[in-house]
Amino acid sequence: MTSPADVPHLTPNQINALVVLMVEARRVTNVELKELAGFTLTGQDNKKLVDLGLVDTDRTHRPFAHELTDEGWRVARQLHTAAPPKQGGSTTRSLFVVLSNLHRSLDRLRVSHGDFFKHTEATAPATSEPRPEAPAPTAAAMTAPAAATVATAPAAAAVPAAAEVEALVRSAYRDLAAAPGDWVGLADVRDRLADTDRAALDAALRAMVGRDDVRIIPVANTKSLTARDRAAAVRIGNEDNHALAIGPA
Repeated sequence: MTSPADVPHLTPNQINALVVLMVEARRVTNVELKELAGFTLTGQDNKKLVDLGLVDTDRTHRPFAHELTDEGWRVARQLHTAAPPKQGGSTTRSLFVVLSNLHRSLDRLRVSHGDFFKHTEATAPATSEPRPEAPAPTAAAMTAPAAATVATAPAAAAVPAAAEVEALVRSAYRDLAAAPGDWVGLADVRDRLADTDRAALDAALRAMVGRDDVRIIPVANTKSLTARDRAAAVRIGNEDNHALAIGPA
């Protein structure tokens, strides 16, 4: 269980920066921060967040851009467990009330902060334009030796389509779950789909999070995870996720 000691002492502006970066769930420039929240992340506020390993700042060009690190996501999720800084006044106290209730609601729904704030465009199934069909060979070009070669040449291994992989995931889930909506470990799903390309399976799982009947979450008690569980995790929204449920919540 997280204690206030796990959350570093931060100024109101540093807290605001973490919250904005969490809810945006992407790299945000100082220009965007100014437009969104009325402040920029510079000077000592930026330095402290970077030194604490909470924010990664790209200084290769202006305007500087900021993004939460994994540790930054952890702290942002747990900000409500610490006492709000006094200098923040009622505004920061109100923000902590919102964060506390957000955490409670997401915990009840078993939805991670990363999934909740993710941009749907990033996780929607990629749509690609159909490839133009190659022109049919002419009779003259299709000589007998060439025809024999085409007939006997082994087909190149193809990565399965996203819809096919999703169908495999759903089938494996039905085999593993005692009832629709029950939680199943991704390690068990991967074992069932051992012959499926890992990258294709990960892409399918990320796309499935956008489905109304699918939930993929991290295990809250990380100490209970085995090496097998960790190896089977899928990275979604800056979090490793370990469990899958398909069906009514």
